[in-house]
Amino acid sequence: MANIADKTVLITGTNRGLGRALVEEALGRGAKRVYAATRRPLTHVDGRVTPLTLDVTDPAQIRAAVDEVETLDVLVNNAGLALYGDLGDRSALEQLLAVNLFGTYDVTLGFLPLLTRSRGAIVTVSSLSAIAAVPVQPAYAISKAAAFSMTQALRALLAEQGVAVHAVLAGPIDTDMSRNLDIPKASPESVARAVFDGVEKGEEDIFPDPVSETIAESWRGGAAKTLERQFAAFVAAA
Repeated sequence: MANIADKTVLITGTNRGLGRALVEEALGRGAKRVYAATRRPLTHVDGRVTPLTLDVTDPAQIRAAVDEVETLDVLVNNAGLALYGDLGDRSALEQLLAVNLFGTYDVTLGFLPLLTRSRGAIVTVSSLSAIAAVPVQPAYAISKAAAFSMTQALRALLAEQGVAVHAVLAGPIDTDMSRNLDIPKASPESVARAVFDGVEKGEEDIFPDPVSETIAESWRGGAAKTLERQFAAFVAAA
């Protein structure tokens, strides 16, 4: 992706926080059409924005959204859920996996034919907890780690079809999701800018804030990334 200008972008979870900031950033970069997906009705003053009712855990709503979208260049999987609790609460883990893993999976596969046709991009908003568990949010970390592993697999499997796959490994962002955390947080607007900067630069793993930037260089040259590249070669061999 050279840039977002004149592209069609679909963003999930756009009712507030980072999702809303991503919509505004895409518009500011000249996107031709932005599909803003939310669970509840949404309105926007910019005529380039098309609201979509989309609960990522609802297969019927995913199918309806796919039918409504004619062309797509960029899918941003932003919808997510964060719950606090220990690993003794299986129901919390199941809820988190339903949204953060399987919701992302179903939306991605639903729109994949359009993205393959456009040789577009998939951007999945993840978290630093995907690569190192945060003990106070263990179930959340598990769900994000699973989604990140899926993102890495898709990256290798879709490369020959010309679909770029990006992971956003974000630190704390000043949204409702992290309201109770008394730590430094990046603004949603600054993270949204960094996300699309990373897409336009072709960065596979995007570190969009001051906290995540501190590990960016070591991650890109580290053992895990090296193994990912080595394992990706299995696709061609197979």
